[in-house]
Amino acid sequence: MAIPFFLLAGCATYQPSPLSSSEVAFAKPDLSALSLDASLLDRPFLSAQAIDLSQPLTPNALAVISVLENPDLKALRIKAGVSDAQAFAARLLPDPTAQLGFDKLLSGPDTLNGLAGQIGFDLSAMRTRNVTAESARATRRQVRLDLAWAEWQTSGAARLQGARIVALQRQLGLARASASSAEDLLQRSQRAAGRGDITASDTDARRLAALDSGDRLRTVDRDLTAARLELNRLLGLPPSFAVRLAPAPDHPVPPSTEILVAQAVARRLDLQALRAGYDASEADTRKAILDQFPNLSLTVASARDTAGNVTLGPQIGFTLPLWNRNRGGIAVARATRAQLHAEYDARLFQTRADIAAATASLATIRRQQAALRAAMPALERFASATARAEMRGDLSQATAQTAAQTLRDRQIALAALDQQAAETIISLELLSGGPSEVWNR
Repeated sequence: MAIPFFLLAGCATYQPSPLSSSEVAFAKPDLSALSLDASLLDRPFLSAQAIDLSQPLTPNALAVISVLENPDLKALRIKAGVSDAQAFAARLLPDPTAQLGFDKLLSGPDTLNGLAGQIGFDLSAMRTRNVTAESARATRRQVRLDLAWAEWQTSGAARLQGARIVALQRQLGLARASASSAEDLLQRSQRAAGRGDITASDTDARRLAALDSGDRLRTVDRDLTAARLELNRLLGLPPSFAVRLAPAPDHPVPPSTEILVAQAVARRLDLQALRAGYDASEADTRKAILDQFPNLSLTVASARDTAGNVTLGPQIGFTLPLWNRNRGGIAVARATRAQLHAEYDARLFQTRADIAAATASLATIRRQQAALRAAMPALERFASATARAEMRGDLSQATAQTAAQTLRDRQIALAALDQQAAETIISLELLSGGPSEVWNR
């Protein structure tokens, strides 16, 4: 009598888990817990460090916070637990089935009630247990690698937004000075035109220059606001939280495209996840082939009829492989395996193309940077000379402001190229599957 209660004691119980309120979901992270978790973080592409949000954050700190606090990554980590549960379920043997019967004697010469009982075992599940568990393990490995790849992508996106914000802040100061100077020149030109000192075409040129400078200032300001909001979203911080950023370090020169492609094949977690998914498909294909054989079940039955005769004997059940023979399941498994093979080849091809495009783009940006930097000393000397001449009264203020404006335009263009170079370097890191510090290892 104690057996049923013993079995019930091992059963799971239901516990409700209500959704969080908006106040909890939008709450600011616990800074002490965040700093502790960041100092204990173990990721091959990140360096563990303590986090202080009141201090300027380095690119590595941005990546660490994004991995720990990004809401999407938190949901993916919970989702990864589903694959762990599925892998656990695949290792379990099916429970035996039991049936009991009772026949009440209503009339007749016999004096006993009929009793019957049987216990059954699914032998087919034992036959495919190994390949089922292998498929579940490969699927779990794929989910874990997909999660790690999502963390790597999110950390790279946070570092990219950080580099973009630093560059846009520099451009914003130059754009404000440029817009202010262009507006001042326009006002002077309009007053001079009113006196008849310059022509209307000169005033129109100043007006167009002021409009262009104003548009550029508004564009940079809008892009900076968007970058700050996106960074806060990636870090799991409230939109109003002001993140201070430290200057980004200089990046090393990337190796050749061939080396980066080879590193990507070995290091990229999404490619490893696709290989794990293909392993799971291989196991599913083997299981589908095993399922073409008859499904076996073994039942041991015992009965007592109303005359008191007691019987005991086994029963074996199986399907006859006449028409189906799991040909549909085998076709689906093989087609799925072929699809995953093609997807892996396509991802490799896309990886090679993306790395080649990024390295070519970086080479173009570097050439343009070198050309602008080579022209900068002459522009700086000319702007300084015109400013001194304007102070001596040898040149008009408008001429000096025009020279200074030309220099600022080149500085803004160089800052934009620096931003493109920094973002391309981070893109190459994401494409190659590792930080730039390990490129030459």
